[in-house]
Amino acid sequence: MIPDGPPLALTMGEPAGIGGEIALMAWRRRDSGIPPFFLLDDPARIRALAESTGLDADIAEIDEPEQAAGLFSSALPVLPVRLGGPATPGAPNPANGAAVVGSIERAVALVMAGRAAGVVTNPIHKAALYATGFKHPGHTEFLAELGGITGAPVMMLACEGLRVVPVTIHVSLAEAVATLTTEAIIHCGRVTAAGLTADFGIARPRVVVAGLNPHAGEQGHMGDEEARLIVPAVDRLRDDGIAVRGPLALDTLFQARAREGYDVALCMYHDQALIPLKTIDFDGGVNVTLGLPFIRTSPDHGTAFDIAGAGRANPDSLIAALKMAAAMAARHAETGVLA
Repeated sequence: MIPDGPPLALTMGEPAGIGGEIALMAWRRRDSGIPPFFLLDDPARIRALAESTGLDADIAEIDEPEQAAGLFSSALPVLPVRLGGPATPGAPNPANGAAVVGSIERAVALVMAGRAAGVVTNPIHKAALYATGFKHPGHTEFLAELGGITGAPVMMLACEGLRVVPVTIHVSLAEAVATLTTEAIIHCGRVTAAGLTADFGIARPRVVVAGLNPHAGEQGHMGDEEARLIVPAVDRLRDDGIAVRGPLALDTLFQARAREGYDVALCMYHDQALIPLKTIDFDGGVNVTLGLPFIRTSPDHGTAFDIAGAGRANPDSLIAALKMAAAMAARHAETGVLA
Protein backbone atom coordinates (compact mmCIF):
# COMPACT_ATOMS: atom_id res chain seq x y z
CA MET A 1 0.00 0.00 0.00
CA ILE A 2 0.96 3.65 -0.44
CA PRO A 3 2.07 4.93 3.00
CA ASP A 4 -0.03 8.04 3.71
CA GLY A 5 0.58 9.23 0.18
CA PRO A 6 -1.62 10.35 -2.70
CA PRO A 7 -3.81 7.88 -4.60
CA LEU A 8 -3.04 6.35 -7.98
CA ALA A 9 -4.37 7.91 -11.18
CA LEU A 10 -6.13 5.43 -13.51
CA THR A 11 -6.74 6.62 -17.08
CA MET A 12 -9.91 5.86 -19.04
CA GLY A 13 -8.28 4.04 -21.96
CA GLU A 14 -10.40 3.46 -25.05
CA PRO A 15 -14.04 4.08 -24.04
CA ALA A 16 -15.27 1.38 -26.45
CA GLY A 17 -13.07 -1.22 -24.74
CA ILE A 18 -13.09 -2.93 -21.36
CA GLY A 19 -11.20 -0.26 -19.38
CA GLY A 20 -14.28 1.09 -17.61
CA GLU A 21 -15.51 -2.38 -16.70
CA ILE A 22 -12.25 -3.57 -15.21
CA ALA A 23 -11.95 -0.28 -13.28
CA LEU A 24 -15.38 -0.96 -11.76
CA MET A 25 -14.43 -4.58 -11.05
CA ALA A 26 -11.17 -3.54 -9.40
CA TRP A 27 -12.96 -1.04 -7.17
CA ARG A 28 -15.52 -3.69 -6.19
CA ARG A 29 -12.59 -5.79 -4.89
CA ARG A 30 -11.23 -2.88 -2.84
CA ASP A 31 -11.28 -4.91 0.36
CA SER A 32 -8.67 -7.31 -1.04
CA GLY A 33 -5.69 -4.98 -0.66
CA ILE A 34 -6.26 -2.80 -3.73
CA PRO A 35 -4.71 0.65 -3.16
CA PRO A 36 -6.84 3.80 -3.41
CA PHE A 37 -7.14 5.14 -6.94
CA PHE A 38 -9.24 7.59 -8.88
CA LEU A 39 -10.43 7.17 -12.45
CA LEU A 40 -10.01 9.93 -15.04
CA ASP A 41 -13.14 9.35 -17.11
CA ASP A 42 -16.60 10.65 -17.90
CA PRO A 43 -18.74 10.03 -14.78
CA ALA A 44 -21.93 9.69 -16.85
CA ARG A 45 -20.33 6.94 -18.93
CA ILE A 46 -19.13 5.06 -15.86
CA ARG A 47 -22.55 5.28 -14.18
CA ALA A 48 -24.26 3.99 -17.32
CA LEU A 49 -21.68 1.23 -17.70
CA ALA A 50 -22.11 0.13 -14.08
CA GLU A 51 -25.85 -0.11 -14.62
CA SER A 52 -25.74 -1.88 -17.99
CA THR A 53 -23.20 -4.48 -16.86
CA GLY A 54 -24.66 -5.09 -13.41
CA LEU A 55 -21.41 -3.96 -11.79
CA ASP A 56 -23.10 -2.07 -8.98
CA ALA A 57 -20.97 0.82 -7.74
CA ASP A 58 -21.52 4.26 -6.31
CA ILE A 59 -19.74 6.81 -8.47
CA ALA A 60 -18.35 9.91 -6.73
CA GLU A 61 -17.48 12.77 -9.06
CA ILE A 62 -14.51 14.59 -7.56
CA ASP A 63 -12.92 17.97 -8.24
CA GLU A 64 -9.44 17.22 -6.91
CA PRO A 65 -7.35 14.03 -6.50
CA GLU A 66 -7.00 14.72 -2.78
CA GLN A 67 -10.69 13.84 -2.33
CA ALA A 68 -10.22 10.28 -3.58
CA ALA A 69 -8.73 8.58 -0.52
CA GLY A 70 -11.56 9.62 1.79
CA LEU A 71 -14.23 8.40 -0.65
CA PHE A 72 -12.61 5.21 -1.92
CA SER A 73 -14.10 2.86 0.67
CA SER A 74 -17.67 3.80 -0.27
CA ALA A 75 -17.54 5.02 -3.88
CA LEU A 76 -15.38 4.93 -7.00
CA PRO A 77 -13.83 8.43 -7.30
CA VAL A 78 -13.99 9.79 -10.84
CA LEU A 79 -12.16 12.94 -11.89
CA PRO A 80 -14.18 14.15 -14.90
CA VAL A 81 -12.81 13.97 -18.42
CA ARG A 82 -15.82 14.54 -20.66
CA LEU A 83 -16.27 12.48 -23.80
CA GLY A 84 -16.77 14.14 -27.18
CA GLY A 85 -19.36 11.66 -28.41
CA PRO A 86 -21.22 8.43 -27.64
CA ALA A 87 -19.21 5.47 -26.32
CA THR A 88 -20.52 2.22 -27.78
CA PRO A 89 -18.85 -0.99 -26.59
CA GLY A 90 -16.78 -2.54 -29.35
CA ALA A 91 -17.07 0.46 -31.70
CA PRO A 92 -14.37 3.13 -31.24
CA ASN A 93 -15.56 6.67 -31.85
CA PRO A 94 -12.89 9.11 -33.12
CA ALA A 95 -14.81 11.91 -31.43
CA ASN A 96 -13.57 10.52 -28.11
CA GLY A 97 -9.90 10.53 -29.05
CA ALA A 98 -9.23 13.91 -27.46
CA ALA A 99 -10.69 12.70 -24.17
CA VAL A 100 -8.54 9.56 -24.22
CA VAL A 101 -5.38 11.61 -24.79
CA GLY A 102 -6.51 14.23 -22.27
CA SER A 103 -6.99 11.57 -19.62
CA ILE A 104 -3.38 10.47 -20.03
CA GLU A 105 -2.03 14.01 -20.10
CA ARG A 106 -3.88 15.00 -16.94
CA ALA A 107 -2.85 11.85 -15.09
CA VAL A 108 0.82 12.51 -15.88
CA ALA A 109 0.54 16.16 -14.88
CA LEU A 110 -0.98 15.18 -11.54
CA VAL A 111 1.69 12.62 -10.73
CA MET A 112 4.47 14.99 -11.82
CA ALA A 113 2.98 17.55 -9.42
CA GLY A 114 3.00 15.02 -6.56
CA ARG A 115 -0.79 14.83 -6.41
CA ALA A 116 -0.94 11.21 -7.59
CA ALA A 117 1.41 8.40 -6.60
CA GLY A 118 1.65 6.91 -10.07
CA VAL A 119 -0.11 6.50 -13.40
CA VAL A 120 -1.92 3.27 -14.26
CA THR A 121 -3.13 3.28 -17.85
CA ASN A 122 -6.09 1.40 -19.27
CA PRO A 123 -5.61 0.03 -22.81
CA ILE A 124 -5.91 2.44 -25.73
CA HIS A 125 -6.77 1.81 -29.39
CA LYS A 126 -4.09 3.56 -31.40
CA ALA A 127 -5.95 3.46 -34.71
CA ALA A 128 -8.78 5.51 -33.22
CA LEU A 129 -6.27 8.05 -31.88
CA TYR A 130 -4.38 8.48 -35.15
CA ALA A 131 -7.45 10.21 -36.60
CA THR A 132 -7.01 12.90 -33.93
CA GLY A 133 -3.37 13.54 -34.87
CA PHE A 134 -1.81 11.21 -32.29
CA LYS A 135 1.64 10.51 -33.69
CA HIS A 136 3.16 8.04 -31.26
CA PRO A 137 3.56 4.26 -31.78
CA GLY A 138 1.97 3.66 -28.38
CA HIS A 139 1.54 4.65 -24.76
CA THR A 140 5.22 4.28 -23.88
CA GLU A 141 6.52 6.79 -26.40
CA PHE A 142 3.77 9.30 -25.54
CA LEU A 143 4.54 9.02 -21.83
CA ALA A 144 8.21 9.60 -22.53
CA GLU A 145 7.35 12.85 -24.32
CA LEU A 146 5.08 13.94 -21.47
CA GLY A 147 7.83 13.13 -18.98
CA GLY A 148 10.37 15.19 -20.93
CA ILE A 149 12.95 12.42 -21.18
CA THR A 150 15.48 12.28 -23.99
CA GLY A 151 16.50 8.62 -23.77
CA ALA A 152 14.09 5.91 -24.85
CA PRO A 153 12.05 4.43 -21.98
CA VAL A 154 12.09 0.67 -21.49
CA MET A 155 9.02 -1.56 -21.52
CA MET A 156 9.15 -4.37 -18.97
CA LEU A 157 6.49 -7.06 -18.64
CA ALA A 158 6.22 -8.74 -15.26
CA CYS A 159 4.28 -11.53 -13.63
CA GLU A 160 4.89 -13.81 -10.68
CA GLY A 161 8.13 -15.61 -11.49
CA LEU A 162 9.17 -13.79 -14.68
CA ARG A 163 10.21 -10.33 -15.88
CA VAL A 164 11.06 -9.68 -19.54
CA VAL A 165 12.21 -6.64 -21.52
CA PRO A 166 12.00 -6.50 -25.34
CA VAL A 167 14.80 -4.41 -26.84
CA THR A 168 12.82 -3.72 -30.04
CA ILE A 169 9.09 -3.36 -29.53
CA HIS A 170 6.28 -2.49 -31.94
CA VAL A 171 7.94 -3.13 -35.29
CA SER A 172 7.83 -6.01 -37.74
CA LEU A 173 10.17 -8.93 -37.17
CA ALA A 174 12.18 -7.96 -40.26
CA GLU A 175 12.56 -4.40 -38.96
CA ALA A 176 13.44 -5.65 -35.47
CA VAL A 177 16.34 -7.67 -36.86
CA ALA A 178 17.45 -4.86 -39.17
CA THR A 179 17.40 -2.16 -36.49
CA LEU A 180 18.81 -4.12 -33.53
CA THR A 181 22.00 -2.47 -32.28
CA THR A 182 24.57 -3.00 -29.58
CA GLU A 183 23.78 0.46 -28.23
CA ALA A 184 20.06 -0.35 -27.89
CA ILE A 185 20.84 -3.53 -25.93
CA ILE A 186 23.21 -1.62 -23.64
CA HIS A 187 20.61 1.10 -23.04
CA CYS A 188 17.90 -1.43 -22.18
CA GLY A 189 20.24 -3.30 -19.87
CA ARG A 190 21.29 -0.18 -17.99
CA VAL A 191 17.77 1.21 -17.58
CA THR A 192 16.42 -2.19 -16.58
CA ALA A 193 19.08 -2.84 -13.95
CA ALA A 194 18.60 0.64 -12.47
CA GLY A 195 14.82 0.21 -12.46
CA LEU A 196 14.93 -3.15 -10.71
CA THR A 197 17.02 -1.58 -7.97
CA ALA A 198 15.02 1.64 -7.56
CA ASP A 199 11.52 0.28 -8.20
CA PHE A 200 11.73 -3.32 -6.99
CA GLY A 201 14.42 -3.19 -4.31
CA ILE A 202 16.77 -5.70 -5.98
CA ALA A 203 20.22 -4.52 -4.94
CA ARG A 204 22.12 -6.42 -7.65
CA PRO A 205 19.76 -7.57 -10.39
CA ARG A 206 20.68 -10.71 -12.29
CA VAL A 207 20.19 -10.01 -16.00
CA VAL A 208 20.22 -12.58 -18.78
CA VAL A 209 20.35 -11.61 -22.44
CA ALA A 210 18.62 -13.75 -25.04
CA GLY A 211 20.13 -14.66 -28.35
CA LEU A 212 18.42 -13.62 -31.55
CA ASN A 213 18.88 -16.80 -33.58
CA PRO A 214 18.15 -20.47 -32.85
CA HIS A 215 20.65 -21.87 -30.34
CA ALA A 216 21.99 -18.31 -29.89
CA GLY A 217 23.57 -18.51 -33.33
CA GLU A 218 25.29 -21.87 -32.86
CA GLN A 219 28.73 -20.19 -32.88
CA GLY A 220 27.95 -18.33 -36.09
CA HIS A 221 26.43 -21.24 -38.02
CA MET A 222 22.89 -19.81 -37.63
CA GLY A 223 23.63 -16.09 -37.84
CA ASP A 224 26.28 -13.66 -36.71
CA GLU A 225 24.16 -11.19 -34.72
CA GLU A 226 25.16 -12.77 -31.43
CA ALA A 227 28.88 -12.27 -31.99
CA ARG A 228 28.50 -8.97 -33.84
CA LEU A 229 25.84 -7.20 -31.74
CA ILE A 230 24.93 -9.00 -28.55
CA VAL A 231 28.26 -10.17 -27.10
CA PRO A 232 29.75 -6.63 -27.21
CA ALA A 233 26.68 -5.33 -25.39
CA VAL A 234 26.96 -8.00 -22.71
CA ASP A 235 30.64 -7.18 -22.25
CA ARG A 236 29.85 -3.46 -21.84
CA LEU A 237 27.09 -4.14 -19.32
CA ARG A 238 29.43 -6.41 -17.36
CA ASP A 239 32.04 -3.63 -17.39
CA ASP A 240 29.36 -1.39 -15.84
CA GLY A 241 29.20 -3.76 -12.90
CA ILE A 242 25.88 -5.34 -13.89
CA ALA A 243 25.48 -9.07 -13.19
CA VAL A 244 24.74 -10.20 -16.73
CA ARG A 245 24.95 -13.41 -18.76
CA GLY A 246 24.35 -14.14 -22.41
CA PRO A 247 23.54 -14.46 -25.18
CA LEU A 248 21.53 -17.53 -24.21
CA ALA A 249 19.42 -19.86 -26.32
CA LEU A 250 15.69 -19.13 -26.20
CA ASP A 251 14.50 -22.72 -26.27
CA THR A 252 15.66 -23.31 -22.68
CA LEU A 253 15.69 -19.78 -21.23
CA PHE A 254 12.15 -19.79 -19.85
CA GLN A 255 11.76 -23.23 -18.33
CA ALA A 256 11.16 -23.23 -14.58
CA ARG A 257 14.68 -24.09 -13.38
CA ALA A 258 16.25 -21.52 -15.69
CA ARG A 259 13.94 -18.77 -14.44
CA GLU A 260 15.20 -19.28 -10.90
CA GLY A 261 18.64 -18.06 -12.00
CA TYR A 262 17.78 -14.52 -13.08
CA ASP A 263 15.65 -11.49 -12.22
CA VAL A 264 14.97 -10.29 -15.76
CA ALA A 265 15.49 -11.48 -19.33
CA LEU A 266 16.42 -9.00 -22.06
CA CYS A 267 14.88 -10.21 -25.30
CA MET A 268 15.70 -9.02 -28.78
CA TYR A 269 12.16 -8.54 -30.11
CA HIS A 270 8.55 -8.30 -28.99
CA ASP A 271 7.34 -11.90 -29.21
CA GLN A 272 10.51 -13.35 -27.69
CA ALA A 273 9.48 -11.55 -24.50
CA LEU A 274 5.69 -11.61 -24.55
CA ILE A 275 4.99 -15.20 -25.60
CA PRO A 276 6.60 -16.80 -22.52
CA LEU A 277 5.17 -14.24 -20.11
CA LYS A 278 1.62 -14.53 -21.45
CA THR A 279 1.90 -18.31 -21.51
CA ILE A 280 2.95 -18.39 -17.86
CA ASP A 281 0.40 -15.83 -16.61
CA PHE A 282 -1.93 -14.46 -19.27
CA ASP A 283 -4.31 -12.77 -16.82
CA GLY A 284 -1.81 -11.45 -14.29
CA GLY A 285 0.89 -9.81 -16.39
CA VAL A 286 1.76 -6.15 -15.84
CA ASN A 287 3.35 -3.68 -18.24
CA VAL A 288 5.86 -1.44 -16.41
CA THR A 289 7.63 1.50 -18.06
CA LEU A 290 11.15 1.97 -16.74
CA GLY A 291 13.18 5.14 -17.22
CA LEU A 292 10.34 7.64 -16.77
CA PRO A 293 10.39 10.38 -14.10
CA PHE A 294 7.20 8.89 -12.65
CA ILE A 295 5.68 5.47 -11.95
CA ARG A 296 3.64 3.94 -14.74
CA THR A 297 2.09 0.49 -14.93
CA SER A 298 -0.62 -0.97 -17.13
CA PRO A 299 -2.57 -4.19 -17.67
CA ASP A 300 -0.79 -6.45 -20.12
CA HIS A 301 -3.73 -6.79 -22.52
CA GLY A 302 -5.65 -4.80 -25.08
CA THR A 303 -9.08 -3.27 -25.40
CA ALA A 304 -10.92 -6.61 -25.92
CA PHE A 305 -13.62 -5.12 -28.13
CA ASP A 306 -15.18 -8.55 -28.63
CA ILE A 307 -16.35 -8.73 -24.99
CA ALA A 308 -16.64 -5.02 -24.17
CA GLY A 309 -19.86 -4.10 -22.43
CA ALA A 310 -20.69 -7.67 -21.48
CA GLY A 311 -19.33 -7.53 -17.94
CA ARG A 312 -17.17 -10.61 -18.65
CA ALA A 313 -13.74 -9.00 -18.67
CA ASN A 314 -11.08 -10.25 -16.28
CA PRO A 315 -9.69 -7.45 -14.05
CA ASP A 316 -6.74 -9.46 -12.69
CA SER A 317 -4.10 -7.73 -14.80
CA LEU A 318 -5.39 -4.27 -13.86
CA ILE A 319 -5.50 -5.26 -10.19
CA ALA A 320 -1.91 -6.51 -10.45
CA ALA A 321 -0.91 -3.23 -12.15
CA LEU A 322 -2.51 -1.17 -9.38
CA LYS A 323 -0.83 -3.20 -6.65
CA MET A 324 2.55 -3.06 -8.39
CA ALA A 325 2.34 0.72 -8.86
CA ALA A 326 1.46 1.13 -5.17
CA ALA A 327 4.37 -1.09 -4.11
CA MET A 328 6.75 0.93 -6.29
CA ALA A 329 5.43 4.19 -4.81
CA ALA A 330 5.83 2.84 -1.28
CA ARG A 331 9.42 1.81 -2.01
CA HIS A 332 10.21 5.25 -3.40
CA ALA A 333 8.70 6.88 -0.34
CA GLU A 334 10.71 4.62 1.96
CA THR A 335 14.03 5.12 0.19
CA GLY A 336 13.56 8.72 -0.84
CA VAL A 337 14.17 7.77 -4.47
CA LEU A 338 12.11 9.78 -6.94
CA ALA A 339 10.51 8.03 -9.89
